[in-house]
Amino acid sequence: MNSSVPAKTLTGLCSILVAKPKSLIFISLSPSSTARHLRHRPLDVVVAHPEAEKKGYHEMAAKKGIECPTWRPRSKLTSEIQLHLCGSLFTLDKELLALKSAKIAKLLQKNPHEDLSLQLRDIPADQESMELVGRFCHGFEINLSTENVVRVACVAQYLGMTDSHCPNNLLRKTISFFEQQIITSWNNSIKALKSAENVLQQALHLGLIDYCVQSIISKVLDNPRLLGEPIKNLISDDDDDSVENEKAFRPNARRKLFDIDWKSEDLATLSLRLYAHIIQTMIQHQVPQEYLAANMCQYAKTWIFSNEKIGDDMPTYKTNSQREIVEALVRLLPNQRDIVSCAFLFELLKFAIALDATPECKNGLEIRIGKQLDQATVKDLLIPSQGYAKDEQYDTECVRRILKNFYCNYTGPDPTALNLVAELIDEFLAEISADIDLKLSTFLEIADMSIAASSGTQRTSDGIYRAIDVYLDKHRHLTEFEREKLCKVLDCNKLSAEACEHAAQNERLPVRVVVQVLFVAQLKLREAIPKEVQVSDGRLLKMEEEEDDGMRMSCGEEEVRAEIVKMGSKVMELEKECHVMRSEMQRGGGCSGVKRKKVSMWKEMKRKFGCVTSMHDCNCHVKKKKVHPR
Repeated sequence: MNSSVPAKTLTGLCSILVAKPKSLIFISLSPSSTARHLRHRPLDVVVAHPEAEKKGYHEMAAKKGIECPTWRPRSKLTSEIQLHLCGSLFTLDKELLALKSAKIAKLLQKNPHEDLSLQLRDIPADQESMELVGRFCHGFEINLSTENVVRVACVAQYLGMTDSHCPNNLLRKTISFFEQQIITSWNNSIKALKSAENVLQQALHLGLIDYCVQSIISKVLDNPRLLGEPIKNLISDDDDDSVENEKAFRPNARRKLFDIDWKSEDLATLSLRLYAHIIQTMIQHQVPQEYLAANMCQYAKTWIFSNEKIGDDMPTYKTNSQREIVEALVRLLPNQRDIVSCAFLFELLKFAIALDATPECKNGLEIRIGKQLDQATVKDLLIPSQGYAKDEQYDTECVRRILKNFYCNYTGPDPTALNLVAELIDEFLAEISADIDLKLSTFLEIADMSIAASSGTQRTSDGIYRAIDVYLDKHRHLTEFEREKLCKVLDCNKLSAEACEHAAQNERLPVRVVVQVLFVAQLKLREAIPKEVQVSDGRLLKMEEEEDDGMRMSCGEEEVRAEIVKMGSKVMELEKECHVMRSEMQRGGGCSGVKRKKVSMWKEMKRKFGCVTSMHDCNCHVKKKKVHPR
C-alpha cells in the first residue's frame, strides 16, 4: 500500500500499528523534501506486510529506502540497536539480525540490554561490508562484487551467518559468488586478493586466499607468460635484426585484443605478504624459474625502483617497508646464473646498502653479482658510499668484495671473461680517480687486482696509464715519492705506441718513469727496424719471383698462341686445295692428267705436312691401272 497523506494525519497511523502489530511501516521523505517543508508537503509511506519478501513489495521498499541517505529500516520502535563499528554508527533491527546471525543471537540471549558494540569491536569489516550485511538481514538484495565479496564473506563467517543457523544465509551466498566469478578469472582473483589486505587472517582461515592462489598457479602453469617475459628473451643479440627481435618477443596482438584477461592485472600490485606467499607456493609447484625471476624484477620496479631517491627525509615506515621488500626478493630469487640481469642485481644492491639491509642480504647480492661480473658496466660499479664516516665518494670496499667473489668462483677455461673484467676495472679506476678523496692505497689495491687478472694475456697497460694520469691530475699535492709509488703498477713494456708517445710528453709523470718510457720506446724501435727490413727484403724477393714466373708464363702462352695460328693457316690451305681438286674432278679432265694431278696434289699435301721423303714414298698411294687382255 503506497499513499500520500498530509503531515497532520500522522496520528492516524498509530491505529495501524495497534491494529496490525506485526506490520512494518517504512516512512521516507522525498529527495526534495526538507525539514522546513514537513508541514506543507505530503510524505511517501510504504506499508510492508509480513509477506513483503515477495518481489513486488521487496523492490518497491528497496527503491524507496535506499534512495534516502538517512534511511534506516525498522521493524519495531523498541527493537533497533545502534552499533558503533568501523568509525560509523549503524542502526539495525535486533530480531532480524539475530535471525541471520548466530553470534548476535547468542549475545542477545545472554544479555539483551548489553551494548553489542563492545562485543563486536574486533569484527573484520568496514563500512561498506556492514551496510551490505544490514541490507541482507532486512531482506534486501545486495550487490556482491570482486572488490567486496571477500570482506563480506569474512563478516558473515565472524557473525555466524551460516546455513546451519538460517537457510540460504549470507556465507553461502558469498562463497557461491566467489566460486563462480572469482577463481575462474585471472583478473578477478588478483582483485579479490588486493581487497583482502585488511582481513587477511580471516580470509586465510576461511580458505579464500588459498583458493585464489591455487587458481592463479593453475593458470600460470598453463601459460607462464602471465608472469612476464624472461630476461633472456628481452636481451637481443647485436647480430640479429631488430625487426625480427621485435616480432619474436612482442606479445600476440590478436590474443591481447580478444582476450579480456590478458595481463590487465599483475601480481606486482599485491602487498608483500600476499606476493611472497604466492611466489613461495609457485616455487613448490615448480613454476619455471625464469618467469618467476621476471615477475620479481617487475615487483622490484613497482615498489622500489619507481620511488623517489632514498634519503633522510623519507618516512620511517616507508624505509622499513622497502627494506622488507628487498630482503624478501633476495631470499626468493633463484641462484641460477643469468636468471636476471647484472644491472638489476647492482640496482638491488644499491638500495639494500642505502636501506641498511641485513648483512646476509647484501652478501647474497654480492655473491650473485660476482658470478656474472663480466656482464656489468662501469655505471653499475659506481655504488655511492653511505654514512657520514665515508670519506670516499664511491664504495670501493664493496667493489673489492665483488671482485674477490668473481676471481674465487671463476673456473672457465675461456679467458674472455677475465679480460672483460680487467678492462672493466681499468675503466672503473679511471672513473673513481677523479675523486679527490680517493686514497692512494685504495687505488693501488684495485690496480693490483686488474694487473693480476690480465697477467699472461696480450692486454696493454693503456687503461692503467689513463687512470694514473687522471689520478695525478686530480691529486697534484702528491709528493715525488708518492707519484713514483703510484707509477709502480704501470708496466711500460705493455704500453702501446700512442700511449708511449703521450707518456714521453706527460709532465705529471715522474722523470724516472718518463726515462723508462723513452728507453722502452727506443728498444721497441730497434727491434722493429730489423723486422721491417727483413719483411721488406722478403717482399722484394717474392715480387721478383712473381715477375719471373709471370714472364715465363707469358712466353709459354705466346708460343702456344703462335702454334695455334700456324696450324690454323695450314688447315685453311688444305681446305683451299681440296676445293680446287673437287672442282677439277667435276670438270672431267683426262685420266693421265687426273693421275698426275692426284699425285701432285697428294705429294703437295704430304710435303706441307712434312711427310714426303723420297720419290718412292710419293707414288706409294697411286693405284696402277689394270690392263685387260684384248
